[in-house]
Amino acid sequence: MTIFIATHKPYKMPQSDNYQPIFVGAAQHESIPIGYQSDASGKNISKKNPNFNELTALYWIKYNTNDAIIGLCHYRRYLGIQKGHTLSDILNERQITELLKTADIILPKKRNYYIENQRDHYLHAHVAEPYNVMKQVIATQYPDYLPAFEKMEQSTSAHLFNMFIMPRKYFDEYTNFIFDVLGKVEENIDINQLEGQEKRVYGFLSERLMDTWVNTKKLSVAECPVIELERTNWLDKGYNFLKRKFFPNSNKKVHF
Repeated sequence: MTIFIATHKPYKMPQSDNYQPIFVGAAQHESIPIGYQSDASGKNISKKNPNFNELTALYWIKYNTNDAIIGLCHYRRYLGIQKGHTLSDILNERQITELLKTADIILPKKRNYYIENQRDHYLHAHVAEPYNVMKQVIATQYPDYLPAFEKMEQSTSAHLFNMFIMPRKYFDEYTNFIFDVLGKVEENIDINQLEGQEKRVYGFLSERLMDTWVNTKKLSVAECPVIELERTNWLDKGYNFLKRKFFPNSNKKVHF
């Protein structure tokens, strides 16, 4: 069992054999911190990190490990049994084992947006073309997934953050699906036409694929609270959420 921690900088890390920091975008750095796994060794897409975000870690894990249980979290976000803000609150091996006895996979609790669905939430925050291309790819080349994708679009909640813990067989199925879909999207958009945060497009798009995959496969999910090591400024977050919705042509602040 290894829960990988995607990070792009040195940070306080759990002192546990089950948690392993992985330095994303390592191909663009001369060195990485001691004890951190590079995502630029073996078979990798580390150079694509500016566009794929933490998915470069996911790609490295897929092709360079053989753990029976795989997880991915972030340097400042983990999964826990109950809400908390310290590393002592994160899931341990015993808790993970018990949760996987009752469910196929472990995901963060759904984030609820209430006043808009997932499709509108994405399009209010990002350039529309990549999203529309992804939907077309699913409709034409992965039609079995289209009903779940359309259900996700209309839902006001979703499992986000690209965080999970799951057995290897599901991990392989999930990563086959998302990298196949995103690879075809990549063939059909010009990344050079995107600016600023929009260049992180594949990481953003992939968040809409988790529920699409889970619901198509009809998997059972154990939901866990997200342990935030850095407290969220909900006033700032709420302000920017409403600004994106009601003033779509204004400067957008997303994923902060």
